[in-house]
Amino acid sequence: MLIALMAKDKSGALQTRKDNRDAHLAYIADTGVVAQAGPLLDSDGQMAGSLVILDVEDMQAAESWAAKDPYALAGLFESVTLTQWNKVIG
Repeated sequence: MLIALMAKDKSGALQTRKDNRDAHLAYIADTGVVAQAGPLLDSDGQMAGSLVILDVEDMQAAESWAAKDPYALAGLFESVTLTQWNKVIG
């Protein structure tokens, strides 16, 4: 099951993102369930959120993954949504 995780950073939290980026990327590599990922950018081209496509068994696995993400543990996100996604192109 593919799940799209879309997260918006809290205002003024760019340094929190930068401080936790290495741990976040290591978590992605270690868990092996991320099909695609990258930062969302603000109007100035600065990182301001995340889009992560998870390939997991079910929504519960996606929720568990999201809760353990170092970005989430650092309190980076203002909001997070998890939505089942269907890949059509690419």
